Amino acid sequence: MALAPRLDLRQSQSLVMTPQLQQAIRLLALSNLEIEAYIAEELEKNPLLEAGDAGPEMEAAPAPADPSENRPDLPDNASTDLLLEGGHGDTENPLDVEYDSSAFSDDGTSDTAAAAAERGGGLDMGDYGGGGFGEEGPDFDSFSAPDVSLHEHLLAQAGSALTGQQMVIATQLIGQIDEAGYLEANLLETAYRLNVPLNEVEGVLAVVQTFDPTGVGARNLAECIALQAKEADRYDPAMARLIDNLELLGRGALPQLKRICGVDEEDFADMIRELRSYDPKPGLKFGADVSQAVVPDIFVVERGDGWGIEINSATLPRLLVNRSYYVELAHGQHDRNSKAWLADCLASANWLIKALDQRQRTIIKVASEIVKQQEDFFRHGVAHLKPLTLRMVAEAIEMHESTVSRVTSNKYLSCARGLYELKYFFTSGIQSSDGGEAVSAEAVKSQIKAMIAAEDPRKILSDDTLVEMLREKGFDIARRTVAKYREAMGIGSSVQRRRQKALQNRAA
Repeated sequence: MALAPRLDLRQSQSLVMTPQLQQAIRLLALSNLEIEAYIAEELEKNPLLEAGDAGPEMEAAPAPADPSENRPDLPDNASTDLLLEGGHGDTENPLDVEYDSSAFSDDGTSDTAAAAAERGGGLDMGDYGGGGFGEEGPDFDSFSAPDVSLHEHLLAQAGSALTGQQMVIATQLIGQIDEAGYLEANLLETAYRLNVPLNEVEGVLAVVQTFDPTGVGARNLAECIALQAKEADRYDPAMARLIDNLELLGRGALPQLKRICGVDEEDFADMIRELRSYDPKPGLKFGADVSQAVVPDIFVVERGDGWGIEINSATLPRLLVNRSYYVELAHGQHDRNSKAWLADCLASANWLIKALDQRQRTIIKVASEIVKQQEDFFRHGVAHLKPLTLRMVAEAIEMHESTVSRVTSNKYLSCARGLYELKYFFTSGIQSSDGGEAVSAEAVKSQIKAMIAAEDPRKILSDDTLVEMLREKGFDIARRTVAKYREAMGIGSSVQRRRQKALQNRAA
């Protein structure tokens, strides 16, 4: 058979990913605070976007109340661009698509450039947010100077207590104090590096150890506790022996420790109570990272026999398209590139508003199904939490499982029972011992926690005992699973709890 080149025409169908659709999928995975940061960037780049209340010169993109109204019929194999031009971009769940994960490498919180500033919550559903600073005006506390760090606090005290060469030594020592307040420097190496006698370095350290907070500059836990005991005038020989044998206290060897201290039962209990009042990490009072409060993305409120589910729009600025500015620019003298740029800005602004609207609809749809599936939890508590998977929710709302996963990532739900991450409601199931309906792992954890909290200090429950008690309640669970759940909740073993309760009884 002869070989020769030729041209063939073939028809094929493929899914087209437009940049706008990629943007919409990314928005779906972001939390409200991350969306706020993203919108701030778009406001800087797009001159046609405005944030604030609608005025006579600005017009918001119309909400697609009836998606099928005034739309031309398109063939089934229409491309994505043709769908968008025909106004079909929000039909048939446009965000519900399964794509290669590499196309959305910055969906998560860890991939964002910076966390957005935190603002108050609300139940306003009228627009995308409460605007710049909200109704109560700017939060001037957020503009205050940051807290003084531990090193700055210590250097200020050293400046008033030391001078000359001693101040140089103190600066070197303070620079090697960690955030918990412990000195990580080797005094001999410090003396050699500064070319000063070792006793002079030790003398300066003794001065630093008198600074506030008490216990700072210690080289180990025992020295830190001893400094605080001396400050409280409680450092007697018995307390000194107790501090020198903290490892016995950690192991729960109380009878041996009491003999070493040479005190009776009452004095020993008083010493332990005093020891518990000391701070093992005094430096954390200064310059510690402030825990950021979680802002809920969804509010769930009971209304009659049903539930009200609303998006927290207070953290999102209301986006508007300044059409008067667009008309003013469009009627000017522009070259082809300028006109194309202006058209792109208008299309990008309209698409962003529609994408945010579709994002809210999708989140509400997923959250509504979660509330429906876990209604017993919202009414009766964690013991009634049912096993739930992403696939179950996806099949119920006729979306792809990846879409549900993006919706539930980095988002929190606020209800009468507290604040929960949406992922919290997806839990594995534990088969019932009597053949009944399976229960969630969170419900089993709640039972274990309640049993341990109610246990008799004189009769600590072992893991085997917990297994038997759970089976009596209808939970068919193995001992290793009980141990795994107990450790996940930060609860110690029966031996550790027995020692801890013994210490508490002596301290009381």
